[in-house]
Amino acid sequence: MDDHAELARLNEDYIRSVEKSDVARFDEILAEDFWCSLPDGSLISRAKFLERTARPAGLSNLTALDVQIRQMGDFAIIHARTEYTMADGKPGAGRYTDVWAKRDGKWLAVSAHVTRWG
Repeated sequence: MDDHAELARLNEDYIRSVEKSDVARFDEILAEDFWCSLPDGSLISRAKFLERTARPAGLSNLTALDVQIRQMGDFAIIHARTEYTMADGKPGAGRYTDVWAKRDGKWLAVSAHVTRWG
């Protein structure tokens, strides 16, 4: 599988893992030095991210749209917007930017930034 296809697959795994609270999959694809910026402006470590992921996401039908994968050697940035259904049935939307690094031949997420509205 070429790098672009691998990054596309990992992006799908990431989105699915958010919706399904799949801590085990995140544990496989997040770098040890991963950090995430949340919609409220806070910055959380990998450990806190996994802790939050273990709780139900409170959303369903999460879909990534307009996915743009920009690869620069062993570094990649993925931009996309999201649409989802909130727990109360209302539609929600957002945008994310994930940063990936290829380390020892394996792509790992090193950073994420999430915004939400709706």
